Amino acid sequence: MTETPLLPAEFAGLDLLATMVVVVSADGECLFANAAFENVMRLSRRAVQKAQLPDWFDDPQRLTETLAGVAANHYSTSRFDASLRRGAWAHEDGLPVHAIVSQMDAGDDGAPRVLVELIEIAQQARQDRDERNLDQVQATKELTRNLAHEIKNPLGGIRGAAQLLALELQGEEGGAELTEYTQVIVHEVDRLQSLVDRLLAPHRRAQVVGDVNIHEICERVRALVLIEYPKGLSIPRDYDTSLPDFRGDREQLIQMVLNIVQNAAQALSLRIPAGDAQIVLRTRVARQVTIGKQRWRLALELHIEDNGPGVPAEIRDRIFFPLVSGREGGSGLGLTLAQTIAQQHQGMIDCESEPGLTNFRITLPLP
Repeated sequence: MTETPLLPAEFAGLDLLATMVVVVSADGECLFANAAFENVMRLSRRAVQKAQLPDWFDDPQRLTETLAGVAANHYSTSRFDASLRRGAWAHEDGLPVHAIVSQMDAGDDGAPRVLVELIEIAQQARQDRDERNLDQVQATKELTRNLAHEIKNPLGGIRGAAQLLALELQGEEGGAELTEYTQVIVHEVDRLQSLVDRLLAPHRRAQVVGDVNIHEICERVRALVLIEYPKGLSIPRDYDTSLPDFRGDREQLIQMVLNIVQNAAQALSLRIPAGDAQIVLRTRVARQVTIGKQRWRLALELHIEDNGPGVPAEIRDRIFFPLVSGREGGSGLGLTLAQTIAQQHQGMIDCESEPGLTNFRITLPLP
């Protein structure tokens, strides 16, 4: 016996969308649901078909009335906010979505059909925030680069003048004491020079691109950090071994991950003596991902999670900006450089933080 195909050809393109899409009859019976809907609702396409879409809404009456109105051509489209119940997990909080209900062509039998698009409100807000952050980081990066070049030129003159002054003071009465001051000038100029070099570092070195495995990078970083913190810190791994290799600069990517893991370890300074400090390295595959304004079919996500005190609320929106640090004595450059490296690989880093759980998520496109 031949089974009815689960993916009609006319709906194949809907499977490529990142948002949840369901095609229903006028009375709410599911005729088709795309892969995004399956993933979010944790249901198979076979389980979705022939079910009633309003049954998954906390307020089914609102959707039922809207479907009837659109199918009867009272209006062509309607939008409203709603809450979804996901599969058998009825105890979970509802998933806030923005529902767009639109007319579409009738089926072969002449019965009206309605297209329902469901956009996760949190996901949309995050995409908007990510776009703003990318624009801000790009503008800040250009400003920092220009400023660093402007600072670099006079630093060489100050250092040279201090060294010449030290030579002039040799043999002079009281010259030894004054020479100490010139040494302070040289030392501070060198410190500023080092800071400027770090700001310019990602832009100076050409990328050395090759095949890269994200788990090899994680293992290298894990070994380096555990050498520095041999006691009191654990770094468990939760890897998706199906992730393929991708093209990238291995050394830059190691530096990117290392900067974030070291930041996490420093944030755990009060928990490490107690022996319960933890940084989790977790990898996952993401599908139909938007990074900035570009859509990618596949991407890898590396989550770096720690159980520290969290990022201070007053700098949470600025942690990727240069010279912004939540730690006394921090340079505020580690996360800036990490974000720059991610962007050079067409990816991005974002952060969600609360006391007891900080999650830095690195998203990089896959071939």
